[in-house]
Amino acid sequence: MEYFLHIIIISGIYIILTLSLNLIVGFTGLPALGHIAFACVGAYTSSLLALNYGISPWIGLVIGAWFASILGLIIGFPSIRLKGDYLALATFGFGVIVYSVSKNWVDLTRGPMGLPGIPKFSFLGFELQPVWAYLVLVIAFVFITAFVINRIIDSPFGRILKSIREDEIASISIGKNVNKYKLTVFVIGAFFAGIAGSLYAHYITFIDPSSFTVMESIAVLLMVVFGGMGSIKGSFIGALILVIFPEMLRFLGMPSSIAAPLRQMIYGLLLIVLMIKRPQGIIGRYRFK
Repeated sequence: MEYFLHIIIISGIYIILTLSLNLIVGFTGLPALGHIAFACVGAYTSSLLALNYGISPWIGLVIGAWFASILGLIIGFPSIRLKGDYLALATFGFGVIVYSVSKNWVDLTRGPMGLPGIPKFSFLGFELQPVWAYLVLVIAFVFITAFVINRIIDSPFGRILKSIREDEIASISIGKNVNKYKLTVFVIGAFFAGIAGSLYAHYITFIDPSSFTVMESIAVLLMVVFGGMGSIKGSFIGALILVIFPEMLRFLGMPSSIAAPLRQMIYGLLLIVLMIKRPQGIIGRYRFK
């Protein structure tokens, strides 16, 4: 039972990541490929504050999310002037840079040795040690994220995002500052990704750079595409299927040395089939042009 709850918790964390990336990719049409880097910043910030300064994980989560959003502002400012493949390459390079910093800045992050003993969240003096208690916490953040992003999409701001995705030149022609809207979306997406990273760190209680590789960014992007770009429900479906389905490989008795590469092969195969048969995803309505 605990294993099942563990998978649901991990799925919830990926749902937050997928929702935040869908805001950038699906609703605004910006091909970003380094989204996991924001989760990395949130995870390391929250963990280091708790381990080195004894700061509460609740406060660390907020600070980590703000740090991630500031980084989103920094990377978004030069990147939003790029389009298409160039924007994808710029954000991909950003993900590589953050991964390299987390791996090589040993004095701060301990590099490949990772950060062990990260404290869990506590509520009213009680540590959220039981798996079900942490599940409730993650579900709460999932619905907060979904609620906020849904309100953004249904607002006049969200309609402008959709207009940028459909025809950026038309949006400019009616007097909209599209760069400002793109930058805001990067900041919001990075903020929620930072929350997801912090939730992951304080749940697993150990992080190292291998949890935030570029392949993880691609996996989250695949969840967006698989479920459906421009769809809140699609983010839920894509994350749940692509987290739970590969876990079934464990029940086949495969060693991790085989199961891990096979997981990436499955992701690649699903992406190829999806691009051929249904480019807009399972329940999505939009796709890259």
